[in-house]
Order: sequence, then C-alpha cells, then structure tokens
Amino acid sequence: MPSVAVVGGSLGGLTAALLLRDIGCDVTVFERSRATLQARGAGIAVLPETVRYPVERLGLPVEQITSSTDWIRFLDRDGSVGHEQRHRYRFSSWNTIYGTLLDAFGTEHYRLSRDMTSFADEEGGVSVRFADGEEVHADLLVCADGIGSHARSTLLPDVAPRYAGYVAWRGTVPERELDGATFEALHDALTYQVLPGSHILAYPIPGPDGAIDVGDRLINMVWYRNVAEPDLAAFLTDRDGQPRSVSLPPGSVRDELVDELRSSAAALVAPPIAEIAGRIREPFVQAVFDIEVPRMVFGRACLLGDAAFAVRPHAAAGTAKAAEDGWALATELEAAGGDVSKALAAWEVSQLALGSQLLERNREIGDSSQFGGTFRPGDPRLIFGLHGPGR
Repeated sequence: MPSVAVVGGSLGGLTAALLLRDIGCDVTVFERSRATLQARGAGIAVLPETVRYPVERLGLPVEQITSSTDWIRFLDRDGSVGHEQRHRYRFSSWNTIYGTLLDAFGTEHYRLSRDMTSFADEEGGVSVRFADGEEVHADLLVCADGIGSHARSTLLPDVAPRYAGYVAWRGTVPERELDGATFEALHDALTYQVLPGSHILAYPIPGPDGAIDVGDRLINMVWYRNVAEPDLAAFLTDRDGQPRSVSLPPGSVRDELVDELRSSAAALVAPPIAEIAGRIREPFVQAVFDIEVPRMVFGRACLLGDAAFAVRPHAAAGTAKAAEDGWALATELEAAGGDVSKALAAWEVSQLALGSQLLERNREIGDSSQFGGTFRPGDPRLIFGLHGPGR
C-alpha cells in the first residue's frame, strides 16, 4: 500500500488517515496549527457517517460520545409549541469527536506546525514542501485543509467561496444553569423557531469534558441571521479592529454586536431560546459560504472534505461528508490493490456527485429559510441525512 501524506488534521483528515492506515498505508498527518485543535462551543449534529469510525473500528458505544433527543419541536414567539414530531437525533461537540479520533491515531505521526507551502507531482509520487523548509515525499497526497484550503487555491485558483448572505451566531450554556422551564423545553428536543428571514435552533451536546448525562451537558444555540454582502467585511471586524475573513471566534466579537444579538433575542425569540442567547458568555459568529469544485483529483493529490465542497450546515452533513470521503477513498484504494491512479479515478466520480448533491440541497434549505419564507414546521428536509431526508 502507498505512503500517504494527509495535510490537515481535523475531523476529515483524521478519519481518512485512520482508514488509510487500517488498510496498510504508511500515513503521516501534517497540521499547520502549533497545538492540537480546539473548537470552543462548536456543537454538531451527528449522522452515522460522522461516528462510523469510533463505533465500527474502535468499538465505542455511540452513547459514549453523543447526546440524544427524541423530538423535533417548533416554538412560537410566546414559547408555546407550534409543532412537534417524534424523531431521534444524536449530537456531539467538535472537540469530543476530534479527541476520540486523535486518541485513536496517536501523536507519533501527527505533526504540528507544518504549514504546507507547495507540492508537485514527481515520478511515482508527490513532493510536499512546508514553511519551515521541510520536504517530504509520498505516493499519495490527501489535502484535507478545510474551507480556506491552500491546496484548492493552488489547484483551482478560479474557485472561491460564495457568501450565502447570512451568518450563524453560535454559543453554548451549561444545562445546569438554565431555569427550570427552559430546561424542560429544551433538554429532549431539537428545538426550532422560524422568524421572518431567519431561523434559530437549540439542542444539547456533550459537556466540555465529554459529559453526556442530562444536566451535565451544554445547550448549543445556532441563530442564522441575514447580513448583506456589502456589510460583511465591517461585520467581521473583531474587537481589536482586525478584519476576519470567515468568523469571529469566542471573545473577539465586538460588544455592540453582542448587545444587539441579546436585545434582538429578547424582542423576537421564544423565551427558552432567548434565555440561551442571553446567557452565552462569549457568543461567536461564522459567515456561511458555499464552495464547489469541478475536480477533486490532480495527479496523485486529491481534495477531501471542506477543501473540496464546503456546504451550508442545514442538513448537518458537512462532517459526515468529510468522513464519507475518507471511507470511500480507503475502499477504492484497497479494491485497486494500492494503485493510486486507479483508485482516485473511481473515487472522484462518486465523491463529486455526493458533494454537488449535498451542496445544492443545503443551498435550497438555506435560501428558502432566510430569503424565501417557505421553511415550515414539519418540512421533511429537517430530517437530516447525508444522501437526503432521513437517509
């Protein structure tokens, strides 16, 4: 089996690295950050693909790394239930899934402070150069370097993120800090409220230490709010006056933006969710983008996860798609007996189709909810799935 360099050590890169190592590849992960990654306050809805590796290969009970809810519930402005239906969802935190995968991969071949600057095909492989002057050679280069992918900008300079017209406000509150009525309203449901040109949701995720018992978890809030594209640069300027391209991390959001968030929540949002918005200590915000690529394979290099297709979060399938890219790559490489070119040719066909379909579905949900006014309680598109509602 080939030697593999994986550039990008987040969820998609780690899943691919583990799967490729499992079929006999010699795998090294190169992560540009100086320390192991953290995503404070980032909750994720969990599809089976996201936790397939921990469950199938590590033997972890899914209940050990996820929280669960039994209801989808829509609240009206006064806090009453306008619609509800039974449906079990699982949720986790980015940190919980990342920590699980990194523990499985280990740190011996997980190299930090490795910022890739260039790469080039060479006979039978790829040479990869890093900012510190190091050069490595591999039979296969997997570029899993995220939404700001250096590899994608090098290989496809005409492909750029397309701003969706809205941002996602995020944050968490410890479940035990909630008022009793708020706890009862939120602890066992994926809770939505639909507002004109906006929607907001809340759900429980594991606590900072991975705690999954009711009462020890966090309630995660995501509020999608429209920000016109001409206003985005000013909006994404942090409290020190520095412009940010994609997000304002916890602690960097200007006070006037936080004050406006809290006052709007008090005026517009159902009381249980408004309490969450008011109690979040350091809300943060991410602009929502689409990225679509016409190709994923370039010689012996490939783009994986958000480095290829960055999709809006509405189908809760971004991390699942990145994981599925890794599973499909390992399957094709094993079926090809380690023949990199043969494996990549087959892999690109299926993953291009998956990425394109998922991007279009998320775009439809986002546009209908934020601009079209057609997002309604009971909408079957709310049944999350990588390949379509409920699948």
